[in-house]
Amino acid sequence: MIDKQASKDKILDLVKEYVKEYHLTETEFHEGDRISYAGRVYDEEEVCNLVDSALDFWLTSGEYCQKFEKEFAKYLNVKYCSLVNSGSSANLLAFMALTSPLLKDRQIKRGDEVITVAAGFPTTVSPIINYGAVPVFVDIALPTYNLNVELLEQALSSKTKAVMLAHTLGNPFDLKEVKLFCEKHNLWLIEDNCDALGSIYSYDGIEKKTGTIGDIGTSSFYPPHHITMGEGGAVVTDNPLLYKIINSFRDWGRDCVCNSGQDNLCKNRFKKQYGKLPQGYDHKYVYSHFGYNLKATEMQAAIGVAQLKKIESFVEMRRANFDYLNSKLSDLQSEIILPIATENSKPSWFGYLITVKDIEDRNKLVKFLEERNIQTRMLFASNMILHPCFTQMSETEGEYRVIGDLANTNMVLYNSFWIGVSPKMTNEMLDYMAESIHIFFQNKKDGEM
Repeated sequence: MIDKQASKDKILDLVKEYVKEYHLTETEFHEGDRISYAGRVYDEEEVCNLVDSALDFWLTSGEYCQKFEKEFAKYLNVKYCSLVNSGSSANLLAFMALTSPLLKDRQIKRGDEVITVAAGFPTTVSPIINYGAVPVFVDIALPTYNLNVELLEQALSSKTKAVMLAHTLGNPFDLKEVKLFCEKHNLWLIEDNCDALGSIYSYDGIEKKTGTIGDIGTSSFYPPHHITMGEGGAVVTDNPLLYKIINSFRDWGRDCVCNSGQDNLCKNRFKKQYGKLPQGYDHKYVYSHFGYNLKATEMQAAIGVAQLKKIESFVEMRRANFDYLNSKLSDLQSEIILPIATENSKPSWFGYLITVKDIEDRNKLVKFLEERNIQTRMLFASNMILHPCFTQMSETEGEYRVIGDLANTNMVLYNSFWIGVSPKMTNEMLDYMAESIHIFFQNKKDGEM
């Protein structure tokens, strides 16, 4: 009789053969083939990990989750990582952690304000609104597409408790100025790092990965992102109290810190008194927050463990693809604004943002590229407050505040879009994208657009 491990090895050998035969077949690119802005990049290791996890049939978080948390924290050089089921959940937990009464006078309460931007993805903002805090929208600066730090003091009020910002498409915001502002006014800083895993910012002369300079950082592992689990995300911090609170909110709001399948780690399970509960009430069922169940599964983490081994190569390919596109489009600066990395940063680019100077050109160019099978994307919401979800919200009633006229945010709304630089792309694909953009503007010059 074959033992358990030998049986598993036999299965995994077949899986490797299957993946090589049916998943890793490369096809040569031909002009007109669909170019997606991003997608999964993997090999047999991810699939074998997935099957290995499935064979063990430990369905909730377990050894793979713990291994990923340890390795991800090591990669970012932070103390603590909490794995969750999505980047949106990561943002939710990052914000909700700051509402904990355990933070005393630094607790964010309903009606308190959080400085952010309107040009971005909604899940950076929705936790603020859903809790009942007030987002304060500040304009961005071009061509970095990140918050205009010169407006920070203007956005400040006696109710300001935090700043929550995303690094736009991998380009870090001005962490030095934002961090100094937060330290000056005793504010929390959440870095939404979902589009920027692997980006580097030189802070006080030391190169640090984005997501590690603020109080809390978040990541997303949705398929188009820098690494994937299918669905998945992470929250990181160096603060042990915030780590405890994050895990409490993630795990139903419980006070207990035992992992799944573990009992009485604290050795006080039936000894203490909490709140108004009876003395000795089972600590596994004591709740210190109104929490959620946002844990990831072993299957997700198994994929992530394999992906994490490839992150540095993915980042380098994204940078190389961005630089290649930049060189190919540099002669079009009379027509478009090229994206520029923030000072003191080395972005891990998620996409290549293009802002056309003529407002009439954006929709025409996007349509032209899509007709040539080149996938395009807007800068997500572009201007959040113009979307239907804000229809019933009122600035005059104090449900949000806007600083200035959001002129650059609105320019992005009407003039900007982006194309991909993912590791899936070859130089032939990048050449075709650049050539297509050149053809568009040549046609315009010739009066054909």
